Amino acid sequence: MARVYLGVGSNIERERYMVAGLDALEGLFGEMKLSSVYDSAAIGFQGQPFLNMVVGVDTPLGVGELAQTLRHIEFEYGRPANATRFSARQLDIDILLYDDLVGVVEDVELPRGEILENAFVLCPLAELLPNDLHPVAGRSYDELWRAYDKSSQTLSRVNFQWRGRGI
Repeated sequence: MARVYLGVGSNIERERYMVAGLDALEGLFGEMKLSSVYDSAAIGFQGQPFLNMVVGVDTPLGVGELAQTLRHIEFEYGRPANATRFSARQLDIDILLYDDLVGVVEDVELPRGEILENAFVLCPLAELLPNDLHPVAGRSYDELWRAYDKSSQTLSRVNFQWRGRGI
């Protein structure tokens, strides 16, 4: 079993699709480790703000099969097949970390570069894995988050309910 961390986000009917995404992931993987949910501006395009979080799961799926499975979930919840990277979406699920793999594995960049670039990824990772080391940077996620220029991207934690509990 591999320990995988996924970035989950939505900026179209945000609450509805975040819940749908969590339900789908729980159906596939069972128990999950959940960060808080954060509100952040769209990055790279003009659009409605996103809700974002990080989800940790254990999976027997290889990197390529996992990527295909996640794309299937996104398509099931309305992502157009021709969607560009910087566009609005009902549901976006990205592989951030897959164990400690480094490099391009089955067409997936590991660890995902956005970890070090975007507050909406780094902050929830630091929340879930404060003492773990980024496999390339060699620094803890907590240390990376403390050093991050927080004025570069607005991020705020939101109260979010899933399955009757706040996350």
